[in-house]
Amino acid sequence: MNRHQTLSSQEIDLARHCLEYALSQGAQKCRISLSKTVMNLIGLLNGEVDKTSHALDRSMQVQLFVDGRYGSFSSNRLEKEGLEAFIREAIATVRMLEADSFRTLPAPERLSKDARSGRELDLYDDAYDTLTATDRRELALASMAWESLRDGQEGWKLIAEEGEYSDNVFDSVTLDSQGLYARHTETSFEIGYESTIEDAEGRHFSSYWWDARARLKDLQWKGCARKACERAVQQLAPQRVEGGAYTLIVDSECASKLVTPLMSALGGFSIQQNNSFLVDSLGKKLFPEQLNILDLPRTAGDSGCRLFDSEGVATREMPIIENGVVRTYFLNSYIAGKMGLEPTVEDATRVVLQPTGGCSTLEELLEKAGDGILVTGFNGGNSNPATGNFSYGIEGFLIRGGRRVHPVREMLITGNFLSLWGNLLATADDARPCLSKRIPSLAFTNVDFSA
Repeated sequence: MNRHQTLSSQEIDLARHCLEYALSQGAQKCRISLSKTVMNLIGLLNGEVDKTSHALDRSMQVQLFVDGRYGSFSSNRLEKEGLEAFIREAIATVRMLEADSFRTLPAPERLSKDARSGRELDLYDDAYDTLTATDRRELALASMAWESLRDGQEGWKLIAEEGEYSDNVFDSVTLDSQGLYARHTETSFEIGYESTIEDAEGRHFSSYWWDARARLKDLQWKGCARKACERAVQQLAPQRVEGGAYTLIVDSECASKLVTPLMSALGGFSIQQNNSFLVDSLGKKLFPEQLNILDLPRTAGDSGCRLFDSEGVATREMPIIENGVVRTYFLNSYIAGKMGLEPTVEDATRVVLQPTGGCSTLEELLEKAGDGILVTGFNGGNSNPATGNFSYGIEGFLIRGGRRVHPVREMLITGNFLSLWGNLLATADDARPCLSKRIPSLAFTNVDFSA
């Protein structure tokens, strides 16, 4: 591991010193989180390198528990004397706040004890240390499709191809006054493109494609730009579709749009503030039998996995919704105390929706659905966290007999999340590994569309 990319022993020692110093200045409890990110980026435009950048960011968050009061402060100026002055002023500020008896550190037995090196989840790729600026440039340029596609085909031409290649290292250490030491280290490699085409009438259509992996060898960079262009071409000649109730099929690329509101509604703050359509849902069967959503945060090699949350609490694999039954809220120590409930973790780390219905691919799911509308992208809209009602703009394709007939745009889907998920027909088994939420393509019956 390149010592210049990750936290050095001197930087970690500085975090330890700040913890001890805060206690010496009157804090009864303290938590320190130190993070370091190094990023390299190459921007691409129409077959050429448009920009390059290299950035290093370090920051320290200091959470102080002083005389029954609490405050959180952060700084990116990491020298000893400056941080000592910063901590003294922070403690003085906390003493001016109202007391809050629910603010405290998690119980020691809940803290992570298996994240010592940061490498336990095998998310650091040693190939990162050998990459040169020339390597990055060559990879980025080789991923473009401008030269082969800019003349277009009959009926369209490629007028813009914009992309980015980036790689980064993220390293963090969390310490607290109860003896917590938890470290997480990972690399990330990402490639993404947006392509814009023009049809014979001068109308523009744009689409994108991207991939991200923890290991460079797994990055699907070849064909990324071509895929973005192909997705734009598929949008040519959209036709109007009458509004009504249709079977909704949602591509795995954007299916998390329909899962994220469920996770937010199970968040402790939303529950505690009575701003959730899943208030008082724990242990209740509100979803269909075939719906199983898990939190699997400890899968080695999978991006997004973590052994601990921001409090240092150990993550664990657990059902979120099991056979349609709500099994957990996400409660940090503070919210759990205010609600009089047992704390869990503050958020889902790696959400996985288990496939159901026997379909492996999107094409098989379309065949099962028969007729409907396939959504490949959402364009704005909103949802009400208290009621679960939603309205989203969509683009995609009319489906007849399991086949794409023509593109559709400028339509809305409306409904309620409980009703929507109650009409779950089936899923594919095609969740994209580059997404933090592993959600496959989804199909729902009887969804309202309006033009």
